[in-house]
Amino acid sequence: MAAVWKWKHAVFLVLVTMMRPQAAEAGGAANATAACPLDLGYVATLPWDRAPCEPPVTNGTACCMTLLSVFAVGLASRLRATGRFRLPSARASAACLRAFSAALAAPPLSLPASLVPGCFPVQSQFAISPDYCAGVTTAAEYVAVAGNASAAGLNASCGADVTSMSLCNRCLAAGVDASARLTAAAGNESKSLNCFYLTVLYAAGISSSAGPESPVTARCALGLALSTPPPTSSPTSSSATHTTNIAVAATVPIASLLLVSLVALLVWRYRHELSKDRRSIQISEERRSRPRPNTGSVMFDICELAKATGGFAERNLIGRGGFGVVYRGVLVDGTVVAVKKMLEPDVEGGDEEFTNEVEIISHLRHRNLVPLRGCCIVDADADPDPDEGKQMFLVYDYMPKGSLDQYIFDDAQGRRRPALSWAQRRTVLLDVARGLEYLHYGVKPGIYHRDIKATNILLDADMRARVADFGLARRSREGQSHLTTRVAGTHGYLSPEYALYGQLTEKSDVYSFGVLVLEVMSGRRALDLSDPSGVVLITDWAWAHAKAGRPGDVLAQALRKEPSTSVAAMERYVLVGILCAHVTVAFRPTMPEALRMLEGDMDVPDLPDRPQPFGQRIAFDEGETNFSASSILSGGGPFVDFGDMLR
Repeated sequence: MAAVWKWKHAVFLVLVTMMRPQAAEAGGAANATAACPLDLGYVATLPWDRAPCEPPVTNGTACCMTLLSVFAVGLASRLRATGRFRLPSARASAACLRAFSAALAAPPLSLPASLVPGCFPVQSQFAISPDYCAGVTTAAEYVAVAGNASAAGLNASCGADVTSMSLCNRCLAAGVDASARLTAAAGNESKSLNCFYLTVLYAAGISSSAGPESPVTARCALGLALSTPPPTSSPTSSSATHTTNIAVAATVPIASLLLVSLVALLVWRYRHELSKDRRSIQISEERRSRPRPNTGSVMFDICELAKATGGFAERNLIGRGGFGVVYRGVLVDGTVVAVKKMLEPDVEGGDEEFTNEVEIISHLRHRNLVPLRGCCIVDADADPDPDEGKQMFLVYDYMPKGSLDQYIFDDAQGRRRPALSWAQRRTVLLDVARGLEYLHYGVKPGIYHRDIKATNILLDADMRARVADFGLARRSREGQSHLTTRVAGTHGYLSPEYALYGQLTEKSDVYSFGVLVLEVMSGRRALDLSDPSGVVLITDWAWAHAKAGRPGDVLAQALRKEPSTSVAAMERYVLVGILCAHVTVAFRPTMPEALRMLEGDMDVPDLPDRPQPFGQRIAFDEGETNFSASSILSGGGPFVDFGDMLR
């Protein structure tokens, strides 16, 4: 046992010694006044065992583990009150650590003021970010990612009495199960400790009926050693006291092991970052971003991109998708850019094919396309961080107003930006139509985007729309269809012939554009998973209203407040969206035709019937949720074979 404690103490000393310079830096950045959102009054009243932290502190690791559990009580209390995990910012984290230190130093505790800075040298470490664990920052997101069954298991196992060892162990087992689901959703085993920590906070802050400031909850869920036994359901019972002691004996070692693992992880991360910085310094100063000869693109150097994005810091993360993550960056000349790191760097055709595609796209110049500045390819042997392996980046102009989805849909917290007016929606859709028309007909051979959706429509400083994300773009073959075995895109936006057979034409983009039009005009998502009757596609829903002679019912509430003189034009946009998203290729207009219909220069034809297949279903796999969308063809039209869709 002595050897174990010596090892733990050594880990603690390494942590303090190695991370102290970083702590000083973090402290300097956090000197700005910030309020702590935690109520730390419980620190002096909760009966926690202060012995490990009383001077002289002989076991620093034991003290730090105790303080982490005490601080977690406050984090769990905030989660219970606000539904938000951890702390909102680095400054708030620093402010709360200062307040925590003051609470420990004040009577009646009177503990050394050096404890908190020594145990938590990185003052920003309690700030939450979407990258912390599977994008979870709120209790609602936790339930959505871990699943209702896991959340219900935590609530049932940790919700009531956890005094006895068996009940506490049941709570722990439920926590391990929920944490495993979170880690799987994160897709990164290195996030397992983070995900377990969120689960512990959820169990104490949400599941527990007594709340995290209850000694029983703090001891079981947070592993906090108590100075006095918590009250039991059988007062003064010796058997109950014996059971309590066993529970403490069983729980504290488990929590200690997890916390020691967390300390070791922090040490590894610091060493990793330190070695990365040293390798970066060793890279030759002669390497610089350079224009590619006789081209319009720039081959960026990874060091310049790393500097521009603050080392690809989480604070600069502005977007995430199935094909990459996007960071905001500032180049040496002050230009603001968006840097997209590709998640699948081993593209078909290799580096030469990738740079050729970049060259093609970087030559495109249109008011409604996001300009591509260049790219960066980092081989594994030349990477300053060899753990990353091969990397590929695309560098675009930065669009300050964000993406279109932020203005038409609620986010995970039920918030959205101010609703767009009819004039703004019309301008956005016309901009997108012109951008796609240029891709299809303004260059030879034409380019198919393949992933038109609201998140790939960006807004510049003037709220004008630009089509973005050409990571999936493919050139046409002199007007012919392109057959592919790898279908890329987003469920709900994929045309049937592309989803089923991999047949890609310009009409595939037209279908996606039609779905986008319906989303913008209605404020509904392409796939509605919340409907009690099952999955509802926006194309189904809009088709039903239009065939019943009520296209106006598709309009969002904000649009129904527009002057009556605008109703006819808004309904025309709805009909164009339905026509573009028709299941049969031949009935869809081209992008030039769709643009003329939107502008009012061409009549919108009567909506043709939609074919219904012979009982076949289009199946989609969305994570662990399998669903089918055969209802898209339930409009009561004639029965035809799926092959008719391709004609």
